[in-house]
Amino acid sequence: MTQNQTLALAILAGMMVLFVSGRLRYDLVAVMALLAAVFTGIVPHKAAFSGFGDDIVIIVASALIVSAAVERSGVLEAALHRVSPYIASVQGQIVVLVIVVTILSAFVKNIGALAMMIPVAFQLARRSNASPSYFLMPMAFGSLLGGLITLVGTSPNIIVSRVREELTGQPFGMFDFTPVGLGLAAAGVAFLAFGYRLLPGGRKAVATMDEAIDLTDYTTEARLTAKSPVIGQTVSDLVKLCDSEVLVTGLVRNKTERTTPLPDAVLRKDDIVLLEGDPEALERAVARAHLELEGDDRPTEGKGADEEIGGIEAVVGPTSMLIGQTAKRMALHERFNINLLAVSRSGVRFTERLRDITLRTGDVVVLKGDLTRLPDKLKELGCLPLAEREIRLGNVRQGLVPVVVLGGAMVLTAVGMLPVATAFFTAAVLTVLFGALSLREAYEAVDWPILVMLGALIPVSEAIRTTGGADLMAGWLSLLASTLPSYGALVLIMVVAMAVTPFLNNAATVLVMAPIAATFAGQLGYKPDAFLMAVAVGAACDFLTPIGHQCNTLVMGPGGYRFGDYWRLGLPLSFIVVLLGVPLILLVWPLI
Repeated sequence: MTQNQTLALAILAGMMVLFVSGRLRYDLVAVMALLAAVFTGIVPHKAAFSGFGDDIVIIVASALIVSAAVERSGVLEAALHRVSPYIASVQGQIVVLVIVVTILSAFVKNIGALAMMIPVAFQLARRSNASPSYFLMPMAFGSLLGGLITLVGTSPNIIVSRVREELTGQPFGMFDFTPVGLGLAAAGVAFLAFGYRLLPGGRKAVATMDEAIDLTDYTTEARLTAKSPVIGQTVSDLVKLCDSEVLVTGLVRNKTERTTPLPDAVLRKDDIVLLEGDPEALERAVARAHLELEGDDRPTEGKGADEEIGGIEAVVGPTSMLIGQTAKRMALHERFNINLLAVSRSGVRFTERLRDITLRTGDVVVLKGDLTRLPDKLKELGCLPLAEREIRLGNVRQGLVPVVVLGGAMVLTAVGMLPVATAFFTAAVLTVLFGALSLREAYEAVDWPILVMLGALIPVSEAIRTTGGADLMAGWLSLLASTLPSYGALVLIMVVAMAVTPFLNNAATVLVMAPIAATFAGQLGYKPDAFLMAVAVGAACDFLTPIGHQCNTLVMGPGGYRFGDYWRLGLPLSFIVVLLGVPLILLVWPLI
């Protein structure tokens, strides 16, 4: 073993120890590994930061932005809203949710697909009086399986494709993963349709800051536009359209004529309705019923930068100039260039118009304006901002725009007109230009720690390969596999990747394991494709812990899961992936 090989393996071992210990965050560990590789000389100084310009970083960042835009569009939520009344059983609801998340995860980042469906799962759980714990973990596992289907479904696929390009000059195509991924996804969904019963029921979600604030009685007002589907229908039809998540507390006709909002009162164009509910429910109601919020017709641009417009929650302080005033008397828009979108007061149901509510100390308000100036405005008004929460009330959903943009990127990539990085970077830019996301939301959608980890580990991974460290480890694996048949060697690689992922992060696992697997295949006299696929599948399928993949972590709190709960459902699913995945890989990607 040469000195450089020793250094490379020592850095790899130290990195894995730090990853497993969890004392330092994974991006900091990756940066430390990069610095160690540079100062020991196994990574040249000129190549130290080459990873940050790699296509992988661009693709992952762009996929996150496009995923966030698709989530924000509400298209999928609207589609499920139409079919959910016909799915009465808990099992049927779980199957539909898992299938939707699985399919969606093939085309957008799987954590984005899961995030956009969690609120829908909670709605269905409440409607069927079932525990959310039955829904969320199967959905998380479905998102991991769906990520196997296409190149951009999950980061390991992108990294594996890059390794193949370095080895053969030809990367994996957009749908090269589909035969294996689709077969595993179908088998996984079939298992989850029944396997959810292995999970404990009745678990409660971990309390969050949002729940501690517990503001569910916001009142806002909105106007029925010409596109509203409830024109000519009744107030009860509007409530039903909104899944009974909001109450109609007032009805104003001809701008000044107040009408009691009886359930059978017929709604007309330009009627103004007072709605009460939590911010998310109000946002869904406005989107579904095609309503226009009070103040949306009044511009609030501060510096001409539309991307900075948004909503913020604040409490009316004890010395606020708003006390005893109404938005109309204060002329909030004219004087401060902000709009009042909603008001909440504990134990009070408002029936007067929003602009006529006399504000008091302790009232919680949602204000819309230029986010770069709102903090100063709040200080001037004597209001205290609440804990930072994403308030989308008043933001316009762009419907099919991000879906069409994503579809275009997929098609251009599939037919070979554009490389994946270019296509998805273009898609990310278009989602911002078309208003599907603001610039602020686009930057917030990017998981910067993951990008830092990728950029730092790419040169380290390359150094492990160029110093011969990968050859050395592949030789050890070859000795272990020398008595195994060909499929046994493939099983070994997949199981090793699956075992390492919970401790190393799936992207880091592939960066480390893919070169080793390719070298391992070469020493055995096999083509690298099947072994690279085995690494991708093993790294993407962490069903045993809540820490190996962000999707598992995302549902742990909302589902009230404990660490050991993941084994209940994840262990049998892992066996299914290995038992079915290896034959599928051998069928699609011959070893010789």
